[in-house]
Amino acid sequence: MRVFIGLDIPEEIRARMTRYLEGVRGFAPDARWVKPESFHVTLKFIGEQKPEQVEQIKRELATVHAIPFDISFRGNGFFPTARSPRVFWLGIEAGEQLPQLAKAVDEAVSRTGVPRETNDYRPHLTLARTGSGRPHPMPGDQVSPPLRRLGDKLQGKPAPDFGTMTAREFFLYESKLGPGGARYTKIARFPL
Repeated sequence: MRVFIGLDIPEEIRARMTRYLEGVRGFAPDARWVKPESFHVTLKFIGEQKPEQVEQIKRELATVHAIPFDISFRGNGFFPTARSPRVFWLGIEAGEQLPQLAKAVDEAVSRTGVPRETNDYRPHLTLARTGSGRPHPMPGDQVSPPLRRLGDKLQGKPAPDFGTMTAREFFLYESKLGPGGARYTKIARFPL
């Protein structure tokens, strides 16, 4: 079972993101675009786990305590840079509460034997990928002319603003890979 932990996004914000995506997708049609129904804010990617391990993860996640907080979705950018783009993303602003929640989730899950994160938490919402889709190049990766063209088209444009939500819960998701991309299913809910 392939799992991760994240926050869901309200439909009205998802609809604004979808309209934006439809407006910019034509500048990079060869990129792998994320389906709007898959938009979420990742707190921790775990990967493949046995069902009994997933049950243990659920128990530990139930011990995470945090208070609701606001998250704003605005701006965009590229990893690693706009000159060498591999990932096109939307920005997330949330103050210290979001990284604190990600750290609490990481600590809880580590008690089940899942390795802790070694990098700083950098919240973003991925819209498109090329090559390996990783922020750092893999052997054989090349700069994506379509994403670079998209970056050129967006340069000088005002930063998009998709709205603000209040995070009141997070979820354990199952990710099933298929020919049409990954499909995410919520398998457990944890209120803040």
